[in-house]
Parts: sequence; C-alpha cells; structure tokens
Amino acid sequence: MMHRKPLPAWALLVLAAVVLLAGIGLRGPWPADEPRFAQIAREMVESGQWLFPMRGGEPYPDKPPVFVWLVALCYLVTGQLKLAFLLPSAIAGLGTLWLVHDIGRRLWGGDVARTALLLLLITPQFLLQAKTAQIDALVCFWITLGCYGLLRHFLLGPAWGWYLTAFVAMALGIMTKGVGFLPVLLLLPLALWGAAARPPALPGHIPGRVWGWRNWLGLVALLATLALWLGPMLWQVAASGSEELRAYRDNILLRQTAGRYANPWGHLKPWHYFLTAAIPTVWLPLALLLLTQWRRLGRVLREDPKARILLAWVVLVIVFFSLSRGKREVYILPALPMLALVMAVLWQRAVAEQGTRVTVAVLRLAALVLGGTVLTLGALALWQPGVLGEKAVAYAEELADLAWPLLVLGGVSLVVLALAWRRPLLEQLAAVSLASWLIVALWAWPATDPHRSPRAAMATLEQRLPASVELGLLDFKEQFLLYARRPLTHFSYLAPLAEQERNAWQWMRERPGRWLLLPGSDRLTCFDLSRAQPLVAAHRREWVLLDASAMRSDCPPPQQVRRYTWQPRRLDILEP
Repeated sequence: MMHRKPLPAWALLVLAAVVLLAGIGLRGPWPADEPRFAQIAREMVESGQWLFPMRGGEPYPDKPPVFVWLVALCYLVTGQLKLAFLLPSAIAGLGTLWLVHDIGRRLWGGDVARTALLLLLITPQFLLQAKTAQIDALVCFWITLGCYGLLRHFLLGPAWGWYLTAFVAMALGIMTKGVGFLPVLLLLPLALWGAAARPPALPGHIPGRVWGWRNWLGLVALLATLALWLGPMLWQVAASGSEELRAYRDNILLRQTAGRYANPWGHLKPWHYFLTAAIPTVWLPLALLLLTQWRRLGRVLREDPKARILLAWVVLVIVFFSLSRGKREVYILPALPMLALVMAVLWQRAVAEQGTRVTVAVLRLAALVLGGTVLTLGALALWQPGVLGEKAVAYAEELADLAWPLLVLGGVSLVVLALAWRRPLLEQLAAVSLASWLIVALWAWPATDPHRSPRAAMATLEQRLPASVELGLLDFKEQFLLYARRPLTHFSYLAPLAEQERNAWQWMRERPGRWLLLPGSDRLTCFDLSRAQPLVAAHRREWVLLDASAMRSDCPPPQQVRRYTWQPRRLDILEP
C-alpha cells in the first residue's frame, strides 16, 4: 500500500509550536513546583532584586536562578503571570525540536531529521515537560544545545564558534540546574569514534584540527559565563555579612549539587529504576521501538559511528543518574533528544529494509489500547465513578469535572488514529499525540484548574477576615503567597515545623489581634487546635484559622527569631 507524501519538517515544527503554546493563560501555576517558580519570578519583578531568588521574602536556595529569570523576563514583557510562567518551557521545547532537526539533517539527511521530530512529538515526557513550568524543559534545551555545538565542531567542523557555544550552553545549564555540564560526557565517545564519524575530506582539502590547545578555551568560556552570576552573587554575600545569605551560598553551591547527588534525601529508588520503570513508561514509543528492533540496532551501531557516539552518550547519562540513589523520571529527559536521533536512524534503516511490520503492529496496538483505556476511564468517571475505587470517591468533584474531557480525549484519539490509518506510522501517532495534547491544554487542564489552585480558599479567607487583620502562615505552600490579596507573614519555609510554630506563637503574642492559617492536621504544642476555625479544603488538606484564644499559656522561645512579611503589589494572577 502506498502512503501519501510525508508532511515536511517545517509543518511539523509549526504544529508543534501551536500545541506548545495552546492553553497558555487558561490555567494557573500548579503544585508542587509551578507556584514556587511563579512566585519567585513575581517577587523579582515587584522588588527589582534579581540576584537572589526570594520566596516570600526569604532566599530560595534549592535551584540556580536562570529559569526564574526567564519567567520574570516574560512577566515584564507580558504583564501577566498566567502567561509568563509557561512561556520559557514552551520556547525551550520548540528550540530543542529545532536543534534536533538541524543536527539530524546535517549528519544524516532530511528523512532522519524529520523522523527524530516525530519521535519526540509522540514521546509523552517531552511534550509534558514543555507544557509545564518546571526547570527540566529548559535544562534539556541547554544540554541539547551543548551537544549540538560539540557535534557541529567535532563531526562537521572544525567550528570553533559552535564549540565555544556548547560550553556557554553548559554554563547556562548549570545555572539552570546543576547537571548542565552533561554534554562534556560526549567528549569521550567523540574521542573514541569521532575520526571515523567525520565525512571524508574533499580532494585537495586539508581538514582543520578539531583537537588541540584551543579546546581549553571551552573551559574558559564555561567559567567566564558562570562568573557572570557567581561573581556578583559571591561578592554580595561577602559584603553583606548576612548569615542568611551565607546559608544561601553554601546551599546552592554544595548541598543542592554534589551533596544532593551523593547523599539524596528524597525520591530514593533502586539502581535499575530508569531501566525498569521510567523508560518503559515515559519513553514508551521509543522503548517499544527499541524492543522490536534491537537486533537491527546492533548492526546500525557497528556500521554508523555517528549513531554509536550519540547512543554511548545517552548510556553515560543514564549511568550517571543511576549511580545516585535519588531518581526521578525527569532527570533523564536531557538524554531523550539524542536518543530520538539514534532511533530515527534505526527506523529509517528498518523502513529501507522493509523490517517494520512487527513494530508497526505493536505501536498501533499500544495506541489503540491507550485510547481505549482513556475512553473507558472517561465513561466510568461520568457514569460509574465508584468502580474506579476509593481514590475516585476522595476526588469525586475533580473527577466529575474531568469526566467529559477524558471521554472526548479517548474518543478523539481513536478517531484520529482511524482517519490517519493510511499515513506513515509515526505521522499517525504524532497526529494522535498532538490532537490529544490540544484537548488536554484547552479543556482538561482548565477544567481541573480550580482544584489545583487555592484561589477559592484565599477568596473564602478574604470573606472571613477583615482586610485590616494581620495573617500568618504556618506549614504553608507557595501557592498561598501567589494567590494572596493581603500582606502575609511566615516563619521561614526552610525551618522545621516546631521552630515555625514557636516563632508564630511569639509573633501572635506581640499583637493578639493576629491570626494564623495552617493545615488542621498539624500536631502543635504551642496552640490548641480544638479551638481552630475550619476554613476550606485545599490540596488534599483541611485548612483552619487560629486566633489568640488558641494560644497556650507557655511556649518555648524560638532558637532563632525568623519572620518574613510579603505584600503583593500586582494581582494579575487573580484575574479570570
């Protein structure tokens, strides 16, 4: 059966841009990470202080500042935080797609480049991260740019401008998330097989040197770029004499980088987690392609040193993250673009050798099963929610709002699959993926937005308490700052609950007319929670209010007096 003419790469990029930008402005920032980054960017713009990221007036030491700088810059340009917080990830996702296509076209030709685009567009993790306000889509872009620059130099060059660009990208990646240096690992397979991967020289042409003393300029470029941030930051910390800023410096440079890698305190998983749990789910199409074409992959790697170089780097990245006990699926996202290129080479070889029948059958079956599952979930959520178990009862209201979007999502995916049945397999799956993400962005996510933000809780709070009442937060999350209409005082997000409680007790003792907002499930020693006034349920917790009558007569003094008051100046996030 003859297939229709494939869609050109530019059309795929346009469709990808439409999907990546769809839904921006239709939902607010969602826990756990999005409200934090949106709030920090908001404080940067409102305060004019961009060097030290602040969360409710307290330094935020968990991540370097580049991502929130970009969110803040988008906020300055658009004036709307609901638009700004998603833009950097969407732009980074589109940039990654372009880099993958361009280097694929230069190394293998247009068919491989276009196939790599399709593979990224059907891999769930890629579009999910590009449509959420987390750091990972941006660090993936920087790492992909670093790999792009090294490949342009060592396989297609010499191209010293791209070589230096690679190291600048690594520095920006480090300033986004500490693992931005990962393209350096590409130097090892390039040293082993780079000479074999370079195209033969033209007659009479003397190829330039890609290795030599000038390679050290890459390290200079990396350090110089890092110095643009580290220099002012370290100088300001030293000049301030502030213990708080010194703690920020030590945390951001040591604890959140080497310390977190060597001795993680969360997301602890076995060494094989990425191979046995993460890759088979978030990289499902590529995992099935690899499973059905593994013998052909061996031949591709033996015959094509370029593919061998990229796959070796992907393996090194996965090994690097596997050596740490702390593991999350998003950690391996930066390896996905280079893996997509290798899988594109493999797929084109399989097509040329007419060896795609099993893969086509498996991937189509997976798409049918997935679409049918979503359709069934939507139908059950609409008509028989009790069948879905206890969690469905606990989330009954949210599930009811998602029932129709899920039903339509499953139905549309099956319809698109049928309509595109005569298209090439990857185009068919990409059509299903892009249509599904449009429904998610334009309908499913806006439908669930009221359940994922504290907008209603903070509106109820404003009805309960006069605007003149001072309010403190205990054991809070950033979304409460984000949706606040009044000044809020907290007692260090980073402090243990017991220490926060003592500071809150002392704060209320100074002026008995003050109130506290906190989860009703907290176990406190300085307050009598039987006197709590229920406020609202939000984020799977019951939130209550305490006034001076709930204060116990005695409370141990705090070891360190810490309190931060933040007052919102712009309320654009509250607009519908």
